[in-house]
Amino acid sequence: MSQTSLLTREPVVNKNRAITANRLIVHGPNMGAVVDTLNGLADIWPTHHPVFVSLGRLIPTPDLLGWEIPANTMVEIPAQALAHPQTKALMQQLQAARNSMCLTWYVPGSPLPADADWRFVLMDARRHVAPADSPGLTMAWGLADVGAFRQAVSSGFDGASGWFFLHGNPPAKELSPGHAQIVRLLNLVRNNAEVSDIEAVLKQDVALSYKLLRYINSAGFGLMCEIQSFRHAVSILGYTNLNKWLSLLLVTASRDPSAPAMMQTAIARGRFMEEVGGSYFGKNEHDNLFITGAFSLLGLLLGTSMQNLLDEMHLPDNVTEALLYGQGEFAPFLKLAQLCESFDGGALAKAAGELHLPAERINRAQLLALGFADSLQA
Repeated sequence: MSQTSLLTREPVVNKNRAITANRLIVHGPNMGAVVDTLNGLADIWPTHHPVFVSLGRLIPTPDLLGWEIPANTMVEIPAQALAHPQTKALMQQLQAARNSMCLTWYVPGSPLPADADWRFVLMDARRHVAPADSPGLTMAWGLADVGAFRQAVSSGFDGASGWFFLHGNPPAKELSPGHAQIVRLLNLVRNNAEVSDIEAVLKQDVALSYKLLRYINSAGFGLMCEIQSFRHAVSILGYTNLNKWLSLLLVTASRDPSAPAMMQTAIARGRFMEEVGGSYFGKNEHDNLFITGAFSLLGLLLGTSMQNLLDEMHLPDNVTEALLYGQGEFAPFLKLAQLCESFDGGALAKAAGELHLPAERINRAQLLALGFADSLQA
């Protein structure tokens, strides 16, 4: 692995659990490496939401201004660094350039610079409650599960940053009729059923058909012409290429309050796996890499067990082994996708090293995946 910094990430959500921003944590050995890494990602910087950028354990210094900070980006300033002369100098220059800042690890009652403008304030909700006189929108961090999020919001927090929505969800139940219909559609396509049979299923749910065509015609697919119907899609793409886009229908079918954040996470995992794992497998496996990542949260999204879902869907063995047992040829790439959702840059670096993947490729895959996932929910 080179000295290039590695990124990990987490979503920022509002009181309704809708995505407000994406938070990127840069794990770098020094500010020079951080600047080089961030400048190298300018062409694929996510733009659908504001982006918080944390410098991990580094002290923010004016060296950061070697990075051309995107307009939608907020630099995080830890409260513990506010008195540091280099951080003071950076803040003055950020304010002069009208770059937004986010105050992190704020402790109520701590002295703050009089002229600082904080759009968001990140607090460790395990240790502190949201103050009534917060200097910005107060976001909770460190929440264990959905129950802790509800409690944080009721006590005054404006939202939260982190992966709490993956924990403390209702127990699994049977697959709903609507979700079962999409599973049926997927199985028909996998078995190369007659186009008329598949169209008959789609006609039972006009919204489903519309959503499928919207996905296929999205920028992420990169088609040169607009697809007008399912029959047209089959003629242009073939059954194999439709697999991934039908899978997206299932991933985005949930109406759970946490669904938008879970959908973004699942789709980003899938796109990331496809991006980093593509060179390890033939093109015929690329969609299965995507489906493995996208389906990794399917049990939570649909409120049923992964085993029940996979029993219904008859997916390839390499997908099933990764999803059920964390084993097989796709499993290391799923693990890598999950480690991108951690604050532990060391663990991500180790896993990437075991796969001989350079940090640059991990970073680019993450941002491409995040931009793709956000574009489908825009």
